Amino acid sequence: MTGPADPDGPDAAEVLRRYLVADRATPHLRVNFVSSLDGAATHDGVSGGLGDDADRLVFDTLRMLTDVILVGAGTVRAEGYGGIRFSQEAVAWRLAHGLSEHPPVAIVSARLDLDPAHPVFTRAATRPIVVTRGQAPAERRAALAAVADVLVCGEASVDHSLMLTTLTERGYPQVLCEGGPSLFGSLVAADAVDELCLTLAPLIESGSARRIAAAAEATPRRMRLLHALPAGDTLLLRYQRAREL
Repeated sequence: MTGPADPDGPDAAEVLRRYLVADRATPHLRVNFVSSLDGAATHDGVSGGLGDDADRLVFDTLRMLTDVILVGAGTVRAEGYGGIRFSQEAVAWRLAHGLSEHPPVAIVSARLDLDPAHPVFTRAATRPIVVTRGQAPAERRAALAAVADVLVCGEASVDHSLMLTTLTERGYPQVLCEGGPSLFGSLVAADAVDELCLTLAPLIESGSARRIAAAAEATPRRMRLLHALPAGDTLLLRYQRAREL
């Protein structure tokens, strides 16, 4: 965690200071996304096409700070997720602050359309978690139980509030969600999002790319700006849920 991500942007120490959570014991769901100026969540089909060095620095920092990484099954397949392994410096920082060497990845999947031989399982430094529903196919649940801890949260569909409570009970109160849009939309609908970290990429995408949150119905939530950090032409935004007085 040394050196600047961009000569015109914040360095690693500044990014770490800006994204620290003061009270780690209180459950906190943080969502991280990158978006084009016109709201596209992807470029050439993946979110990584929008990011730059500054976005990568925030991405890596948020991972280092979290207890568990939450992600939808579709994002695991589309974004090429593998095993989460940190640098020696990041591992040392986590151990010095009472965290495990590497956070587990918790994959949300109602259909359990996941291959147990996928790198997210086979290359994991920490045993992954799969979150599903009671009506998911029993044979797929059994196959995934060999490579991950399978949590049933809800019967007909995944209960996202129950999922977050269950993760907290397992010792993971600090949750970092990395998408995709459907999972983000479901978390917004469940009124579960405490924070959004958004990198605004200096690109107009147009086309048919999805927004960062997608759901059948709108569920507006008021957010409060914590910071806006320029990094060259990229803008690093951090918003927190606006609590009613």
